[in-house]
Amino acid sequence: MKFIKKMTYLSLLSLLPFVSNADEGEKIYMKGGENPMAIACMTCHGMNGEGLAAAGYPSVAGKSAVYLAKQVNDFKEGNRTHPVMDGVAKALSEDEITEVALYMQNLPAPNVPNIPRSTQPTDVGSQLALRGDWSRNIPECIACHGPAGVGVGDAFPKLAGQSQLYIINQMNAWKNGTRKNDENDLMGHIARSLNEDEIQAVATYFSNLGTVGK
Repeated sequence: MKFIKKMTYLSLLSLLPFVSNADEGEKIYMKGGENPMAIACMTCHGMNGEGLAAAGYPSVAGKSAVYLAKQVNDFKEGNRTHPVMDGVAKALSEDEITEVALYMQNLPAPNVPNIPRSTQPTDVGSQLALRGDWSRNIPECIACHGPAGVGVGDAFPKLAGQSQLYIINQMNAWKNGTRKNDENDLMGHIARSLNEDEIQAVATYFSNLGTVGK
């Protein structure tokens, strides 16, 4: 049943561009959903989806609507946890999630600098991001998240320009098991294999690749 539910959900998500109402998505993002518990997304994620770096709230502008909708549903189902998002996710209907996810996908995101594959690491953060540490079976971040952390498809989100605090918080969530929505526990393995300094270093590397929302 879980597999069938997942397939049905993914099939519905594939129809996002055809069923979404841009005005409704903007309304939810700016003013909130029908349920008062579904507060306006811009409260934490900014007017233009740029996020709130100081509080660890991520940028959402330009991210895949399929990815964003999945994250909201993962908060609903307990595969991710957050004091604010847990309540917001439960208060949003499936239609509202669809609408607002596509609205966020269409928010303009800044360009990411071109970093060739041949670029040589200069510190711990760039070493892990660009080469990984295969002595500990840790793949390079760009293997999944794309060159310069630009993101790949609907499964791997953009890391470039994301706030340092947000990346650190997510790595720690995977490490301690409060986030468990990655396939085959890949991120869980990576997070548990890195120490605190390494997590901070790789978070600093990606956060410095661009200023989100500007």
